[in-house]
Amino acid sequence: MAKLKSLIDRYSTGKIVLILFTITNLVYAYILGISIPATMAFTNGLKLLDMMPGGYTPEYIQQLFQVLGDEGRATYLWRQIPADMLYPFLFGISNTLTMAYFLKKVKQFDSFFFYLCLLPLLAACADYLENISIISMLNSFPDLSLITMKMSSLFSIIKSSSTTVYFVTLLIFICTLGIQVFRKILKRG
Repeated sequence: MAKLKSLIDRYSTGKIVLILFTITNLVYAYILGISIPATMAFTNGLKLLDMMPGGYTPEYIQQLFQVLGDEGRATYLWRQIPADMLYPFLFGISNTLTMAYFLKKVKQFDSFFFYLCLLPLLAACADYLENISIISMLNSFPDLSLITMKMSSLFSIIKSSSTTVYFVTLLIFICTLGIQVFRKILKRG
């Protein structure tokens, strides 16, 4: 853990955080603006599994894959999933460094709060496991494994929960930094 912490400390500079944040959000914009709409064109209004933070049932998966049809499932597999295989890596790295950056600014990097830096990595791992499950199901449809369907839903829940906790805690630290800066300004004035 000490090596990981040292690595995170070394690369959590403002310049690196800004560059990775920009690249990550460009990929996310592509996903939201191009690959998801291309896949959603086949869903008849149903949400894609990636976009269901509360999980989904095996029945929903069956219904979605049936409605997608051959062309929609191919679009999901060959347009949406490839972009979503790059995004978790970028999300995990950039947001780990972002949390570390703000923890250092509020002088909490060397406290137990450091472990919050690992939340984006947890979310990224869950996202990869979700994607692998979706790939497996798309390739085996209509013969879907109940275990794979349930695990996919669980990975979606873990991904969204850890992402939510991460962003809430990041916001708290950004607000804390804002308050510290504001107090310094008041003391000078």
